[in-house]
Amino acid sequence: MRRNMETGFGHNSSTMIVVNTPSQELAFTNFAYCSAGDFQKFDSAQVIVGDSVVLPLVYPLFGLFCNQIIHHINVSDGQIALNSVHRRHTKVSAGDQISVITFFSPGSFSLALLTLELDYVKAKANKNEELDAVVLAQHLQKKFSNQVMTTGQKVLFEFLGTNYIFTVNQALVEDEEKADAIERGIITNDTYIVFEAASSSGIKIINQREAASSNIFKQKNFDLQKLGIGGLGEEFTEIFRRAFASRIFPPHVTNKMGIKHVKGMLLYGPPGTGKTLMARQIGKLLNGREPKIINGPEVLSKYVGETEKNVRDLFADAEQDQRARGDQSDLHVIIFDEIDAICKSRGSTRDGTGVHDGIVNQLLTKIDGVEALNNVLLIGMTNRKDLLDEALLRPGRLEVLVEINLPDENGRLQILQIHTNKMKENSFLAADVNLQELAARTRNYSGAELEGVVKSAVSFAYNRQINMDDLTKPLDEENIKVTMNDFLNGLQEIRPSFGASTDDLQRCRINGMVDCGERHRHIYERTMLLVEQVKVSKRFPLVTCLLEGYEGSGKTAMAATIGIDSDFPYVKIVSAESMLDLSESSKCAKIIKVFEDAYKSQLSIVILDDIERLLDYVAIGPRFSNLIAQTLRVLLKRLPPKGKNMLVIGTTSEVGFLESIGFCKAFSVTYHVPTLAKADAVKVLEHLNVFARDDIDAAAEALNGMPLKQLYAVVDKAAVREKGTNLEAIYSGKEKIDLNNFFDTLSDYASFL
Repeated sequence: MRRNMETGFGHNSSTMIVVNTPSQELAFTNFAYCSAGDFQKFDSAQVIVGDSVVLPLVYPLFGLFCNQIIHHINVSDGQIALNSVHRRHTKVSAGDQISVITFFSPGSFSLALLTLELDYVKAKANKNEELDAVVLAQHLQKKFSNQVMTTGQKVLFEFLGTNYIFTVNQALVEDEEKADAIERGIITNDTYIVFEAASSSGIKIINQREAASSNIFKQKNFDLQKLGIGGLGEEFTEIFRRAFASRIFPPHVTNKMGIKHVKGMLLYGPPGTGKTLMARQIGKLLNGREPKIINGPEVLSKYVGETEKNVRDLFADAEQDQRARGDQSDLHVIIFDEIDAICKSRGSTRDGTGVHDGIVNQLLTKIDGVEALNNVLLIGMTNRKDLLDEALLRPGRLEVLVEINLPDENGRLQILQIHTNKMKENSFLAADVNLQELAARTRNYSGAELEGVVKSAVSFAYNRQINMDDLTKPLDEENIKVTMNDFLNGLQEIRPSFGASTDDLQRCRINGMVDCGERHRHIYERTMLLVEQVKVSKRFPLVTCLLEGYEGSGKTAMAATIGIDSDFPYVKIVSAESMLDLSESSKCAKIIKVFEDAYKSQLSIVILDDIERLLDYVAIGPRFSNLIAQTLRVLLKRLPPKGKNMLVIGTTSEVGFLESIGFCKAFSVTYHVPTLAKADAVKVLEHLNVFARDDIDAAAEALNGMPLKQLYAVVDKAAVREKGTNLEAIYSGKEKIDLNNFFDTLSDYASFL
């Protein structure tokens, strides 16, 4: 017999005559009975998997339910004995014929969770009975060990002299990948059984929570990658230790300890790092109640008092459960996404309604008030922890603060594997795709951005199969392949929010970097030495450097080049141009955000370009912004978080002014970027190749003492005078600038000489 690998049922079936079970006692075993001869046929059935022959556990199938079959002397050949419950749900009577199909249990089929609704076989008037969940679970695990239970199935059993019947309301297997469309599995000693009493039965379940304490999670093991979570193993371990370890132990243990369970946690960090995913999966992992997931803004209402009522309604089920069941109450999980939208610091909003203050007060009351709930776990998520009311974050409230940060290389590899697993399984992933290399290339990418890269790569693969001239042309689905080149194109489309601002840096050195002589090379090498110090030093996580020199001398271009050549994952430039039309306080906030973002990266460079312009410096009148100056002073002295190293490079053309206000002292070292000497100008002109060899010395002599930026301007204007708008011939080296024409142009820039 060959097994159907998807359903677990054999292809053959037998027709048998239904009879009653041989005795009343056997009716409570949940077994079906047949003759010894028929049992031999069932027991000899074999399942063939590949080249291996496996002797399976054998069950006959009645309708949707599986019952283990054993032989009995009082059952004749061709007969199958079923109890009254079996016959009722199979809708057959004694003497009817029934088709019996062999069922082969999958290799991993153990039940992790079984939810049973209890009732009496015969209703009892005015009967109030307490059933100990711990004792009853042990009894059923022993009595029905290795039997298959299916959702909707009803089973008779006897317990302490009373006949009961239970209905299977939920049956979850340990390995969700082994689960079939119908929830079913085998009872083991590790199966966690939850009992519910039928309405009006009079049965009361006690010690339910203690029975569940060691089984608060559905799974025995946590494979985060199967849950779609990559690179967050340490964070999950911390969450488990702080929020769930105390709930694993029975209530009497925690009572003896004299502690209360953690009632709230806050997941915070950059956008797209997996905070919401982590919270949702934690909710799915828990046994018992389904978590309530609320987006912060959804709680708000324009009607007076309605917002506070919405908050109270979230806790209503937990309050009712705690009043009815006390310590045996289920755990109620409430997940607040974007909690900063409703829990801002009290008094910080000026809307005049006080709604946000009311929400915070209401939450504090429910979590840690006079009638505080002990059966609630509130999980908040935010990108802006700094906006939250401080009272919400103290112990007893959202006391577990877990930063969900940008993934490291191993985490990025896990995330890429999660998003490409199905492609690989279905042969859509090309052989040249190297996920390890992609993980190394995607420094400072968040999980959401990595998913975006995968989507972008797939779009390139799709596009190769589409004929834009004829969209009705059939698509070659079988030959879709996502290649390494597709992923590299995706990296160009999806840039990390917390990555290097390559475009801004390249714009700062639009003329590229050329050899400007020994003096400039010396400054570059000394500054790159600071980069190496930042990479390896454990004692100095913050290094600062000031590049000063005449306007146009190449300070910004040098700083940008150092940022690019450092290969640091986070490089940002702060310039006055990026803060036009902003108020003084808004400028400070923007500068602070750049530094805060830099703290999220292991290695970072922040370039403060033209510091005097950032400070709104003018020679007369109110000379500079003291607020911005003090903000920069603090940031230049504030050490980054542990494990994070930072280099700050400042540039200025007004070093005298910065010295007068004591600002230069904030930098570790100061380097002077000089104007061009004749020898420097010769090297630049040789690189540009726009003059005849015999004219370079004369042109360089005239450019002695000129800043680099102005040299480029002079040469470009001379080229325009030479060739008009067609400059390609000159810049390609095919034609040269006339020296007299160059000297005429140079007279316009006499102030720089």
